[in-house]
Amino acid sequence: MGIKYPTSEQQGQARAGLIPSLEYRDLIAYGLAYISPVAPLLTFGLVWGASGGLIALAYLLGGLCMFFTAKSYAVMTEHVPNAGSVYGIARHCLGPLPGFIAGWMVLLDYLLIPSLLFVLMSISMGTLIPQFDRSVWICLFVFASLGINWFGVRSSSKINIISVAIQLLIVFSVIVLGVLVIYQGSGAGNMSLKPFYAPELFSINKIYTATSICVLSFLGFDAISTLSEEVKGNDKKLVGKAIVHVLLISASLFVLTTWVLGNLMPGLHIKDEAAAIYEITAQRFGPMYAVILAWLVAIIVGFTNAIPMQVGVARVLFAMGREKQVPVIFSKIHKKYGTPYVSMMFTTLLSLAIAILMRNQIELLTSFVNFGALTAFLFLHLSVLIEFAWRRKSKQFLIHWFIPLVGMLVVIQILTGMPDSALRLGSVWFLMGITYGLYLHLKNRTRLAV
Repeated sequence: MGIKYPTSEQQGQARAGLIPSLEYRDLIAYGLAYISPVAPLLTFGLVWGASGGLIALAYLLGGLCMFFTAKSYAVMTEHVPNAGSVYGIARHCLGPLPGFIAGWMVLLDYLLIPSLLFVLMSISMGTLIPQFDRSVWICLFVFASLGINWFGVRSSSKINIISVAIQLLIVFSVIVLGVLVIYQGSGAGNMSLKPFYAPELFSINKIYTATSICVLSFLGFDAISTLSEEVKGNDKKLVGKAIVHVLLISASLFVLTTWVLGNLMPGLHIKDEAAAIYEITAQRFGPMYAVILAWLVAIIVGFTNAIPMQVGVARVLFAMGREKQVPVIFSKIHKKYGTPYVSMMFTTLLSLAIAILMRNQIELLTSFVNFGALTAFLFLHLSVLIEFAWRRKSKQFLIHWFIPLVGMLVVIQILTGMPDSALRLGSVWFLMGITYGLYLHLKNRTRLAV
């Protein structure tokens, strides 16, 4: 499987913009690779502890919450198909300054998700080879993913498909073995509904907190919108369709996975929440399975999942650079590979620094990522309301009125369940964005050009 380099005609397009080379399956693979089918395994301990044991309920609510956001994305990507995700949408519908703030907040999400993944992977490798510090593994994962992305989104798309296939095999092996072990008498002894609801475990505050963590596992379906300029045939509906389908696939898989794992938990005591899945599988499936799982997750997820993440953040920065919202050098396109290489190098180094600095503060890093994404989603829902409900006086009340309104309420509710430390740090980032946005306005660099 060789790398497919762009033709001379495509190279000419690359000088003006990004190369349209992606099909529907590429978008699905990219979204699933970004979300990662194994995401609930990596954060299982954190969500289990936060939910008080109602982990399947937390993931079900998280999926429902994100459904409203996915539908709003699907509506807007047909109307504003550009490479800047919610940044371009908000600029078009709300104006230059709100658009910049939306881009600023989603940039926080896209910058920190790779950092979080690098930390999670370093934890996996640390359990296997504890002689090396987490920072060594972080550096290895970072530069491997940069090297692959350098050759263009088509080459990384092929790796996305392989990565998703292997991750699905990992997840289904956990599900199948889990059900077999449960019905052999381990854990709950049957597939009970306790991970969804149990009166003695239910706490509305815990569910809100757990759901805010679960949102992290779903982040990625929205990143598909950053590739809208690279879709073949300029099919405006294809991106929205892929966004909704990726969310539905991942939500179904996540709920099923956590339902099984939740029924494996009775009788177990977890020592390290960050490495909970390895403790569970070691005790329920045997130590060898846990070692194999750690290697597969570290190699397959660590070396491939950061690939679509770097693609997404680089293209948001590319779009902002093209609009002169950040230094214009970030909009430079590689003449041979058609990639925003300056943006990729910058965001890679920044993600590397953040991952190393916060390698022992995974809970704070998780909450900080979610704050950026959720705040950007508020701008998305508001864009739908302003553009369709107010300006166009749309009569499609379900998708242009009800969904964005409920979506905003849901996002606000999830934000209230986040830790105070994340809210404080997120507010600082938000204020920095407003300050910088006002500076751009005074310099007359916020002219709408979407």
